[in-house]
Amino acid sequence: MSTPTVKQRVDSIVKEVLRVDPAKIMPSSRFKEDLGADSLDLVTLIMALEEEFKGPISDEEAAGLITIGDAVNFIEKKAGLQES
Repeated sequence: MSTPTVKQRVDSIVKEVLRVDPAKIMPSSRFKEDLGADSLDLVTLIMALEEEFKGPISDEEAAGLITIGDAVNFIEKKAGLQES
């Protein structure tokens, strides 16, 4: 799994779950402030990421995922695609 693949997959999930304009989906986009996600949206998003990438995300880990870039970096680290 390469970096663009992870980013593309995360972007696709964000677009589908949050129903946002793809132009708003950038690494620096914050789920709540920039993309308008509420608490339920965030739970749905985390569940979709867990399903897509076949691994659990704890509540503590999820709390640290503020931006799309955070989510991509987290998944890459968890998959061993980046150094810790």
